[in-house]
Amino acid sequence: MENQIKHISKFLSLVLRHEPEKIGLTLDNEGWADVAELIEKVSKKGPRLDFETLQLVVDNDSKKRFAFKDDKTRIRASQGHTIEIDLNLPPQVPPAILYHGTAVKNLPIIKEKGLIRMERQHLHLSAEEGTAKNVGGRHGKPVVLVIQALAMHEKGHVFYLSANGVWLTDHVPAEFIEF
Repeated sequence: MENQIKHISKFLSLVLRHEPEKIGLTLDNEGWADVAELIEKVSKKGPRLDFETLQLVVDNDSKKRFAFKDDKTRIRASQGHTIEIDLNLPPQVPPAILYHGTAVKNLPIIKEKGLIRMERQHLHLSAEEGTAKNVGGRHGKPVVLVIQALAMHEKGHVFYLSANGVWLTDHVPAEFIEF
């Protein structure tokens, strides 16, 4: 069952963050999908899904990648989108320090250009160093960068906090990064 939940979670990440068209799913401008439509379309094109299994995926995802609306009729990915959506998050004042995990091989370009969001809508930062290290390890030998987030904010950079506690911003100039 654990492997099935993981497989469904990965498939949901694909359709709710990147390719809803893969199953003919329609997201609203804030990234929300109708739960009944999602279940129907995932079951036709991907792994078999029912509401109870979807609830298990949402409840057991350690990174809290997905969120239901209060009445559980709509669902969306909490962050990580490559498609254009508006998470409708209010700007937040970040803590003094945030962290970003990456691979050592990426350091030369980061020193030159800072952190850029690449194909995602936002750059992801963490309040916990351990989380950043885990993220960095997915792409090679990990390194954790210390981000002077409050100093960035004071210079006009905007930060948001996603529903699952990931800090989001558009760009981190190299001057705010401790290597």
